[in-house]
Amino acid sequence: MKVLVTGANGYLGQGIVKHLLDLGIHVVAADFSIDHVDDRADKKACDLFSISSDPYHYFGEPDVLLHLAWRDGFVHYSDAHINDLPKHYNFIKSFSESDVKQIAVMGSMHEIGFFEGCIKEDTECNPTTPYGISKNALRELTAMFCKQKNKKFQWMRGYYIVGNSKYGSSIFSKITAAEIEGKKEFPFTLGQNQFDFIDYEDFCEQVARATVQDEVLGVINICSGHPEKLADRVERFIVENNYKIKLKYGAFPDRPYDSKAVWGDNSKIQEIMCGK
Repeated sequence: MKVLVTGANGYLGQGIVKHLLDLGIHVVAADFSIDHVDDRADKKACDLFSISSDPYHYFGEPDVLLHLAWRDGFVHYSDAHINDLPKHYNFIKSFSESDVKQIAVMGSMHEIGFFEGCIKEDTECNPTTPYGISKNALRELTAMFCKQKNKKFQWMRGYYIVGNSKYGSSIFSKITAAEIEGKKEFPFTLGQNQFDFIDYEDFCEQVARATVQDEVLGVINICSGHPEKLADRVERFIVENNYKIKLKYGAFPDRPYDSKAVWGDNSKIQEIMCGK
């Protein structure tokens, strides 16, 4: 099996590519730069949206497209989400018109919008940020393309990733960067909201395992399946990594569009992880 991974040099891409390679998959890894990509991959440094030839043939006729590429994923009000949407639309459309067998795209629980409780595959989406709105639009468009062209469709709906890389944009990466810089305190909210946290390696493995099978399709929650208070998870993260930094509670207000408790239904990903 040959899998094209776009955004392969990003925070998520690096780990997902490694897990795909560990599964024995031929990975074509594409990004602007590929300096952090596993050397076992077939690397392509390029601008996805400026390829003059047919992308499917340019990338060696992959069996599966795993589209991770996305700018400003943690900057929810960035104009890039709206400005880039037509580019993602055209890129995925070109693959839907090719001989690719399966199209998988990275989504986000932010496409749901404000919601309390367990997010299921068919939970109604009412996104409230440019990030969520654009991701949700791309989900619907990709599903449309796959239905029209008889392609297998997967939407990997990601939740809250815990990792200690300083290169990410999550709160955990920012705490790691602050620790490395020698800072004593990290400005924080009260941390009482509950979210579905999943460790980085588990996240990457779930995406990889979901991508290389074609029986469980549609929206797949990439998650732990249970909620945990933000403060509890961050404090545990600090202990797990033997950091000395302390949280400065109440320095920031909670974001108004975050719910008090939200988590994903993990039944589909568990079917994949336990059955394959």
